[in-house]
Amino acid sequence: MPRFEKLEFGANEEPSARSGPAQPPKMDEVQWMKQAEQSRRGGLYENALKYYSRALEQDRSLVAGWLGQVQMLILLDEAKEAELWSRNALELFPGNGELMAGRAQAFCRLGDLRQAHALSDGALQQEGQSAYRWMVRGELMLAGKQRVEAHCFDKARQLDHDWLVPLETALIYLYYRASSKALNQVRQAVHAAPEQYYPWYVQGVCQMKLGFNRQARHSFDRCLELCPGHAGARNRLEKLEGKWGGWTRLWRRIAGE
Repeated sequence: MPRFEKLEFGANEEPSARSGPAQPPKMDEVQWMKQAEQSRRGGLYENALKYYSRALEQDRSLVAGWLGQVQMLILLDEAKEAELWSRNALELFPGNGELMAGRAQAFCRLGDLRQAHALSDGALQQEGQSAYRWMVRGELMLAGKQRVEAHCFDKARQLDHDWLVPLETALIYLYYRASSKALNQVRQAVHAAPEQYYPWYVQGVCQMKLGFNRQARHSFDRCLELCPGHAGARNRLEKLEGKWGGWTRLWRRIAGE
């Protein structure tokens, strides 16, 4: 199964790290969770993983902290670690639907669809509903080449209107090299949160993979307007300029200029 390309800043560095205020010497679990969420929304998954861990150091009863760790490990292509952490978390919170979904996604990335489906079935049978459970279900359909994943992703969007849902759905599609479907999802995130730089970056990645270089250039430019320190957008723009320059030189050679 193809590995998803990590969409992060070049050095796992917060965009405001050089100019922002100094971090408070002591933070509680609520503040660490807020930091994790902020980093996650910026594609800084290593940082988010660290902050979720800090929150759990303060309060090991935070299910959201355990789940966040599992999700970040999956986004960082560390499925084995994600499976281990989800297993440990389920020992503390048996029958938790979110953690069962997290373990199902980890097994899916490891290629064990039988275990993944069993856990996903169990997650959906637990009390309550969530976007994440349906996102994982959609990924299982996608991994199994069953053409019903869109229904699951639509269900996730209905349950949670946060722009993070279509953005992370786009990342799932990108993992399976379905760039066109990924672009359709991330466009929803850009439309819902045009002031956020990360959706613009992911949109640019999708467009670049599809050969829509002019549109990709616009997306990366917009990302850099919102976050001037975004190394990923700058690097991809340089690659696009290199491709454009190559075509220009070829055309001039053909035209005899």
